[in-house]
Amino acid sequence: MPTLTTPRRLLASPVVDLLLGPHGVDRYLELIRPVLTVRDPRAEIVEVRRQTARSVTVRLRPNGAWQGFAAGQFVRFGVEIDGVRHTRTYSPASSAHAAGELEFTITVHPQGLVSRHLHSRARPGDVVYLSAAQGEFGLPDPRPERLVLVSGGSGITPVLSMLRTLIDEDHSGHVAFVHYARTREDWLYRAELEALAARHDWLSVSYLATREGDGHLSAASLEPLLGPGGVAGAHAAVCGPPTLIDAVREVWAAQGAAERVRAETFTPPRLGAGVAAGEGTLHFLHSGRSVPAQAGTLLEQAEAAGLTPAFGCRMGICHTCTCRKAAGTVRNLLTGELHDGEDEDIQLCISAPAGDVALEL
Repeated sequence: MPTLTTPRRLLASPVVDLLLGPHGVDRYLELIRPVLTVRDPRAEIVEVRRQTARSVTVRLRPNGAWQGFAAGQFVRFGVEIDGVRHTRTYSPASSAHAAGELEFTITVHPQGLVSRHLHSRARPGDVVYLSAAQGEFGLPDPRPERLVLVSGGSGITPVLSMLRTLIDEDHSGHVAFVHYARTREDWLYRAELEALAARHDWLSVSYLATREGDGHLSAASLEPLLGPGGVAGAHAAVCGPPTLIDAVREVWAAQGAAERVRAETFTPPRLGAGVAAGEGTLHFLHSGRSVPAQAGTLLEQAEAAGLTPAFGCRMGICHTCTCRKAAGTVRNLLTGELHDGEDEDIQLCISAPAGDVALEL
């Protein structure tokens, strides 16, 4: 973990903040240079490239306040657009051991304000705002002898970080890297991964396009990559849509090894089949508003009511939207569980009303 140099240690002292008044030292340093802070992690964009028509890859140089990350974790990534800071959640694609460098690849969504901004307007020299790394998705420790890294779409970034980290650790156990995208034009990092496979005999790589007849994940599709024994004894790390994660879990469960699967999804939850739309009334206690409950998440309904609750990933990962529920019943859209306790914290982005609900918003 990085340590503060003597000048940074002095600037980070609470005494300095006290002498400088309510704004603190970072508010003055950023007037000199926006990336020059001692407590707030920030980074300067040093390279922008576009691997596909629907993605943008940015390489960053973080400042001394950045404390690093573990492969698989995510970061709240902020940019200023027309004077307003907007934050989204992305996972670094770089190795956890790549000192002084971060890389993110973002898939552009038609309605994605931040992703469209980065794709069309990001330039070297721009400053972005970072949070401390978070998340439990990561490599097994100790490292397994046989590992399958599976990704779908933009879910490639955390598992690529895992692979790059293993390479920096001189890993020699067998790794199968399997990436799914809608079309061949959406494949990310293919040239780099195939070059890595050519240099490391312990690595096998497979790219598939689901809308071009390449099929879906199964035990049979993994056998050519894993060799004799297939998935038996192997661990898996998968990031992608729920259908891909379910397929991986099904394969490993058939081997009696469901506990060897680590998973993360970047797909926002939605009401599933058989889950009725909320009925009742939503009471927003701090704002004094009450509205009829509708279908959709509490975050969506609060925004529709004109409120602006804090949020990050909108997928239940980062906990930025955590809110105190004073009373009522909500359904967790990821697990299906009902929560009816009073004065409990819930995540707005993965909760839907199941009757009257009172929120401290």
